[in-house]
Amino acid sequence: MPLKRAVIVPGNGAGNIEHCNWYGWAKKRIDEIPDVSCALKNMPDPVTARESIWLPFMEKDLKCDEETVIIGHSSGAAAAMRYAETHKVFAIILVGAYTSDLGDENERESGYFSRPWEWEKIRTNVKYIIQFGSTDDPFLPWEEQQEVADGLKADLHKYSDRGHFQNTAFPELIDAIKKLKTN
Repeated sequence: MPLKRAVIVPGNGAGNIEHCNWYGWAKKRIDEIPDVSCALKNMPDPVTARESIWLPFMEKDLKCDEETVIIGHSSGAAAAMRYAETHKVFAIILVGAYTSDLGDENERESGYFSRPWEWEKIRTNVKYIIQFGSTDDPFLPWEEQQEVADGLKADLHKYSDRGHFQNTAFPELIDAIKKLKTN
């Protein structure tokens, strides 16, 4: 199956995601790639980002499937990983991924961190796994980002100056999607 769709799953609390971080910018650039369309929708339950609400939305409304790359940022990365435990997708691109609730009650309530990660299932269900992380992320310890990379054997793009990837442009992401398109 070829890559035909990209879906951006934002971090929790993003508000109107067209105007948040690099999401709207990336959608425009992805839509310019021949034969690839990008879905970018405000998520239901945007603050707590509960797995029980987000994963069905990703399946039914965003239609994530074997021709889709899921681009997950922060809690969207956690959603992408949990989704890939039980669904086949073309690729996942994880931006600011982590493995625990970080001691935060809202993160705990999301449900993503209530059980061990099934790295093997994710690797089996996904053709390509790319991860972007930064050692200066103010919210995520590098150890957790590295744990994701090791568990998934991800193609890790490690930075020291990107924080939590909340900038307005993200050209390396577009380059990664173009590369997936040619694979």
